[in-house]
Amino acid sequence: MSRKRALTVPDPVRHSCCLTAILLIISVVSAHASLSVCNRTSRAVKVAIARYDGMQWKSQGWWTLAPTACTAVISSALNARFYYLFAMDGSSGGWDGTHGFCVSSHNRFVIAGRANCVVHGFERKGFFEVDTGNATDYTQTLSD
Repeated sequence: MSRKRALTVPDPVRHSCCLTAILLIISVVSAHASLSVCNRTSRAVKVAIARYDGMQWKSQGWWTLAPTACTAVISSALNARFYYLFAMDGSSGGWDGTHGFCVSSHNRFVIAGRANCVVHGFERKGFFEVDTGNATDYTQTLSD
């Protein structure tokens, strides 16, 4: 008659497996981190974002969001507390603020710097501040 023996896993191997599992979970969570904007209106909106990349200010746009749609305007983990948004719906208004950044009338743009917008052929718009609270993933909602 043979007996079955329980398989024992040495502690270093068990710890290594646990560490691997934890790192896998962290990488999956951070892979989905982003700054998203959701349009909770009945009209399409165009969105531009501005941020400091550690060396200079940069504004970027346009993302067009259909009514009730969401999109990631930054598709990586956030590394700053404050970001700036400007949005317009093309007819009755928009979402703006007091922080001036450059925008272009072209469908897509990336502009380095935030000074002398008109001199460089751009418009200056007032963006509103988004406080992410240092989260690595954040969603801003635009509503009526």
